[in-house]
Amino acid sequence: MHSTHRAFRTMHLAALAAMLTLACSAAMAKGAKAPKPPKSVVVKMQNAQGKDAGTATLSSATGGVKIKLNLHGLTAGEHGLHVHQAAKCEGPDFKSAGPHFNPDTKKHGLQNAEGPHAGDVPNFKADIKGNAKATLIAPNVTLADGPHSVFTGGGTALVVHAKADDGKTDPSGNSGDRIACGVVAK
Repeated sequence: MHSTHRAFRTMHLAALAAMLTLACSAAMAKGAKAPKPPKSVVVKMQNAQGKDAGTATLSSATGGVKIKLNLHGLTAGEHGLHVHQAAKCEGPDFKSAGPHFNPDTKKHGLQNAEGPHAGDVPNFKADIKGNAKATLIAPNVTLADGPHSVFTGGGTALVVHAKADDGKTDPSGNSGDRIACGVVAK
């Protein structure tokens, strides 16, 4: 009798475990919520010598990701800004950041009929002292999960270029050297 009771109890527990597994699977299939993307992320920017160049704060916005720049130590004038595909910022040239983030394999430039790269961002200006406080919208990236997420593949990099981006010339808008970089990661 004792072994019969034990066998019945084991079958009962196995059946209960199976029902719980099915119930959990059904709940997830009906729209269990994925983790919410971060509201914002602060990117610490560095110059080619590895010194602090300021910050860029990324947050979700209507029409893309808002990038609030607070940079210093730049040359005065207009600069290109791009999201690059690798979460690496090794100076002095920041080539470790790879090419522009481009999950749709488009041509470069917000003004290019065959573009833009997801990582293309409008230009910004640094003042006479090399400081830049600007807010831009990166229209083709997101902080949420998916192929256009700045967190794809472990993250991306935000790169400041020496010159303005012309908005159309492949692969980087004739924007010159990479002069500052910051890793974008959760």
